[in-house]
Amino acid sequence: MNNSMDEKKPGLIRRIYSGLMKFIAGLRMLITNLVFVLILVVLFLAISGGELPTIPERGALVLNIEGSLVDQEDYTDPLSQIMGQSQPEQSQVLLQDVIDAIDYAAKDERITSLVLSLNHFAYGGISKISELSEALQRFRETGKTIIAAGDGYSQDQYLLAAQADEIYINPMGGVNLQGYSVFRSYYKRAIDKLGINFHIFRVGTFKSAMEPFMREDMSEEAREANLLWLTHLWNEYTNIVADRRNLDVADINRYVNEADKLMAEYGGDAAQVAVAQGLVDGIKSRHEINEYLIDAVGAENNDGYFQGIGYRRYLWLKNLESSESDVAEKVGLIVAAGNIMDGMQPPGVIGGDSLAQLIREAKNNENIKALVLRIDSGGGSAFASEIVRRELLLLQEAGKPFVVSMGSVAASGGYWISANADEIWATPTTITGSIGIFGAFPTIEKTLDNIGINTDGVGTTEQAGAFRVDRPMNPIAGSTIQSAIENGYRRFIDLVAEGRGMSTADVEQVAEGRVWSGADAQRLGLVDQLGSLDQAIASAAELAGLDNYDTDLIEIPLSPQEQLLREIMGSENMGAIFGVKRQSQLLSQVQQWFAPFKDHWEFINTMNDPRGVYLHCTVCIAP
Repeated sequence: MNNSMDEKKPGLIRRIYSGLMKFIAGLRMLITNLVFVLILVVLFLAISGGELPTIPERGALVLNIEGSLVDQEDYTDPLSQIMGQSQPEQSQVLLQDVIDAIDYAAKDERITSLVLSLNHFAYGGISKISELSEALQRFRETGKTIIAAGDGYSQDQYLLAAQADEIYINPMGGVNLQGYSVFRSYYKRAIDKLGINFHIFRVGTFKSAMEPFMREDMSEEAREANLLWLTHLWNEYTNIVADRRNLDVADINRYVNEADKLMAEYGGDAAQVAVAQGLVDGIKSRHEINEYLIDAVGAENNDGYFQGIGYRRYLWLKNLESSESDVAEKVGLIVAAGNIMDGMQPPGVIGGDSLAQLIREAKNNENIKALVLRIDSGGGSAFASEIVRRELLLLQEAGKPFVVSMGSVAASGGYWISANADEIWATPTTITGSIGIFGAFPTIEKTLDNIGINTDGVGTTEQAGAFRVDRPMNPIAGSTIQSAIENGYRRFIDLVAEGRGMSTADVEQVAEGRVWSGADAQRLGLVDQLGSLDQAIASAAELAGLDNYDTDLIEIPLSPQEQLLREIMGSENMGAIFGVKRQSQLLSQVQQWFAPFKDHWEFINTMNDPRGVYLHCTVCIAP
């Protein structure tokens, strides 16, 4: 008998009841959301004194950057942000938001100057700071002044402060320049003592991602390669500072390499050393710098401070003022930041499936005529990287130009998904290349044997149970993995050769896992142009034949509640309203001590490639 004949349709009353229940559930959800939004609006109005804030008629734009500059924020539940403990330095700041605020302010007659307030600026990297510097140069060209004021300056803080027309420092402060380095923790002896066999499969003389688990120190090949790109970055840093401060590069290197002598000469006064060496223009206490800025900005607020507006609030208000564009033709922009993993992943991690989904959206959207993929990644899963690359090829087959803009890092898997682009743009200090591949599989049979545990049994084939961690590495499985790694390397070489219009022999000369700066990569043919994200977008529009266009950011959408919470969390006073506690300085210091170990094990935790094959550069964390 047909099963469908046994199934009875629900009765009329049951269908009415079911529909009523669905309506009530939907109504309840709607009311809950409305109440939620109302509470947040009330809180926001409480913060702003009962009325919406406004841009002052005369004041400074304050770049009070708290945390690290990023191309894409890691996903964090906004409610957890409110309830959790955090330091300003642990926050993330979108690079494009800061650039947009500067560009708005350059054309805004109400903004008389720009103040760099960098006490809580944690990290930017030379590549991102260079892109930010271009926006500051556009601001400066309008005739408006840029002033940097800080209690002291770290290396990244100072690189950004050097873009100012005037730099001031607190009497108790200093300028801490150290240079760039790559130091790693090596676990070989610890692994041996624990009885763990770490089976490594790799191709490429310079593919040093797994060296910490294979060696007790850095290989000579890795030393050579790392020193080359580190030296290029430091030369770029010192040249930027020397140009902005009218100094000689030799003087900057002397400031770093002979810091002990200079400190002794000035009685240990780091602020005086910075002034004497021309790194800053003067020494001012917080009170003195405020008095100075009142005159420089030309306005004072009701609390006796110079009149200024933080960039987050300014950007929010400017977006409220601006109307929606009616330009139909778009250049799509997708940001791909973080380690590459298989499957659907949240922002801050590149998921093979989630990024492919966004690329399909760009391909299927008739208004999007070209795509720019902004990459900030040292790579990860080979399988996920290939899923993304294939989706990008389909976009090109649909007739849409595809341009890559490399951020601080676009190496290994990040380069795999870039190679077939119509154009690749990078900054001179982008870290890229690392064309190599590896796999890893640990076994702990020795560890278990040391405590008296043995593994034994039977199987129907030579490879049955081959990937048990409590057994020695099966030689057939090991040979199979190595063959797969070598095949993956040849694929990498071939796709780069095809995408870049190079011979395989030429690609092999710059491959083997070697890391390059953006400037060297352009010289070697791995990159087409040196420039910023804005320049890459303009080039994509030109490739698509667009004269009048807008940029459309394609991203995984937040829910309305998440979006509103994120906006409100940008308020300078939100921490005070919710009583957010900050970590102690000691706890922050402890976290910094353990950061080198944390980075290695966090990457291991993201290794979810279904075949255990990886395109990743662990040293490619741009200084």
